[in-house]
Amino acid sequence: MSNLLEYENRYYDLGYDYIIGLDEAGRGPMAGELVVAGVIFPKGFYDERIFDSKQLTAKKREAMYQIIIENALAYHIEVISVEDVDQLNVYSASQKGMEKCCQILKREKMFALTDAMPLHDIEHLSIIKGDTLSISIAAASILAKVTRDHLMIDYAKKYPQYGFEKHKGYVTKAHKEALRKYGPCPIHRKSFKPVQEVMKEQISLNLDI
Repeated sequence: MSNLLEYENRYYDLGYDYIIGLDEAGRGPMAGELVVAGVIFPKGFYDERIFDSKQLTAKKREAMYQIIIENALAYHIEVISVEDVDQLNVYSASQKGMEKCCQILKREKMFALTDAMPLHDIEHLSIIKGDTLSISIAAASILAKVTRDHLMIDYAKKYPQYGFEKHKGYVTKAHKEALRKYGPCPIHRKSFKPVQEVMKEQISLNLDI
């Protein structure tokens, strides 16, 4: 059996009946929502195709998304607004999103596994690179990534000048060039440095007019 069940089995052996895996997508981008997901599988569930979303192709992630939601005992996807990301900061927003997933999916004797994120007042283990070490966290990473990619593809239709369908809001050269040319749109994160720099440039230009 794969070591992707190592952490799940450890906490089952300690007497927990449910393991929830938690991960996020979208901490790094300068545009778009942050998405957090939680997944609870039946005890012993394993599928070797479920792995860190960043190491799967978009096509494989889509296929795994369906397999995960069909096989999970329960799952929840939390979409955190750009405004909340700006207000809380992306780290705190990720943390709060994971804690909300735990509240919504709460069960007796449940233990949480997170991808390098400590939680408040929840029995959990924060695992560095957890999406490569736990099937539950890997599944959460896939649900979060697919959901966020769909959101960004939809935004690309509304704001076609930014190329969101290609970079998904991440800080790429093309995205930075579009940001400077067109300025921020409503889904740009105003707390992020590249966006702040462009906003300051725009204010400076307006003052010079």
